[in-house]
Amino acid sequence: MELIPAVDIRGGRCVRLAQGDYARETVFEDDPVAAARRWATLGATRIHVVDLDGARDGQQANASIVRAIAAAVTCPVQTGGGIRSVATLRETLAAGLDRVAMGTAAVTDRATLIEAIAVAGDRLIVSVDARDGLVSIDGWTTATNVDASAFVDELASLGVRRIVYTDISRDGVVGSPNFEAYEALTRAGTLAVVAAGGVSTLDDLRRLAGCGVEGAIVGRALYTGEIELAAALEVVATC
Repeated sequence: MELIPAVDIRGGRCVRLAQGDYARETVFEDDPVAAARRWATLGATRIHVVDLDGARDGQQANASIVRAIAAAVTCPVQTGGGIRSVATLRETLAAGLDRVAMGTAAVTDRATLIEAIAVAGDRLIVSVDARDGLVSIDGWTTATNVDASAFVDELASLGVRRIVYTDISRDGVVGSPNFEAYEALTRAGTLAVVAAGGVSTLDDLRRLAGCGVEGAIVGRALYTGEIELAAALEVVATC
């Protein structure tokens, strides 16, 4: 299992939101590039960068910072937030990002999703952000009636190869991941699952590995020191 530090950007700074609430923001770094560089220097093999402004508003507001991160580190960088068109997807991949995540457009625009799959292949991630089993869009601010499990099945049938599944209620707060959801997702074995939301301890990482997920995105716990990256990397190396 791969451990993936998160760098979430809002207003040009590195922040974390509690349960997807933009009014409950904690600023951890003024310089997201420095944060990403630190995680890479400490041994991260991949970094997950989210443009929170872009995710909510539909336009990449922090694209220059995202691209600066990709240029500043030697490990692969994946990004999401504001990727609402295939043109933006192409531009982002061409700018040096290893993988690109599409969320809102994947839910609301089937034609764009199908074209994105054809264009990006294995470099496309679909972000499945769920609250109480239903998908949310627009940077977690808009609820839908789309059942998350059924949506994942649909993605697999269309040829999507990888998802990041976030339980919004667990994200950015002290708690634990939704292990039951990850067990159910991986049991189907139709696509690779990366877990996000609620990782607070090394034991959480061990349990996620036992669920069969491909990777785990960790944010707040790394920034607060609840999890030390070196120790976490040792754990996942044996999983």
